[in-house]
Amino acid sequence: MLSTLEVVTVVVVGVMVGVEFAVAFVMNPILNALPEDSGQQGHAHGGRMLGAVMPVWYIGSLALVAVWAVAGRHHDGTGLVVTAGALLMLSVVMSILLLVPINNRNKTWTAENRPADWKQQLNRWLRWHYVRVAVIVTAFALLVTALT
Repeated sequence: MLSTLEVVTVVVVGVMVGVEFAVAFVMNPILNALPEDSGQQGHAHGGRMLGAVMPVWYIGSLALVAVWAVAGRHHDGTGLVVTAGALLMLSVVMSILLLVPINNRNKTWTAENRPADWKQQLNRWLRWHYVRVAVIVTAFALLVTALT
């Protein structure tokens, strides 16, 4: 049963990492290359769509890691799982405090109501997103290592 939990957790976290990696290194460059304000509109749509899904995914991933840490507490690799859980918790805190406020503003912007500094705000979001991606990639690598 523990091995099933481990595999499910690694798959769920791995796919989440893949989505966030793709947002950072595929979608954002595409959106930023669009003419005029089209990129901001794309960011707003993506924020609405992913903003509805990712909180559940992040919290669900964290819950799976917590269950793994408790269920496997007497197995090798538990320290790695606990550390990965701490990193995922950090990513949730970062999201709530740093990324979600910018995303929530961006989701409501239109050509008529965008603030003058909208590009700077999106760039700030992207910089924090890169940090969050590094954090969750590290957590994922720790989980994969804990499997061995």
